[in-house]
Amino acid sequence: MSSPKRPDAQITHVGIFVRDMDLMIEYYIRMLGMMVTDRGPYYRGGEIAFLSRKADEHHQIVFASGRPAGERSSINQISFLVADLETLRSFYAAFAAEGQQGLDPINHGNAWSLYWPDPEDNRLEVYTYTPWYVQQPFADLLDLTDPVDVIHAKTLAMIKEDPSHRPRDVWVDGQRAKLAK
Repeated sequence: MSSPKRPDAQITHVGIFVRDMDLMIEYYIRMLGMMVTDRGPYYRGGEIAFLSRKADEHHQIVFASGRPAGERSSINQISFLVADLETLRSFYAAFAAEGQQGLDPINHGNAWSLYWPDPEDNRLEVYTYTPWYVQQPFADLLDLTDPVDVIHAKTLAMIKEDPSHRPRDVWVDGQRAKLAK
């Protein structure tokens, strides 16, 4: 199924209803290096806070008060792209040293990911791309204590027999062609 040609629109932020505004703000600042760009009364009632890691992006995360106690999160995941595998490994080491519970490193073949729950059980992810594409869903265990070259070798060995496997740049070129139609 093809979609109609539309002007470019990119996802830039996500909004989350929260139970404990102060706890969530402190956590996202400490764990992800975000900053509060604005905070105040919410026109729908309660409070709203805007957080970002980019100087030119007013907000990447919006917290709005009003999530009822005991209500389960409806968020599958909120994902943060990092520059490279070494950066992902540094997040893992820092989170493990801090005692963050629920760390779940996964090798998707096309990305290396680290998942974990925030204080209100929203699933977070930091990830980076691998040099390859492989059809998704695809998931295997990932040991982020392995050296970078070992992770590269293990990933390639894991996906090289998959018929969908190809270099990432070849896959990206194919996606560009599809979007241009």
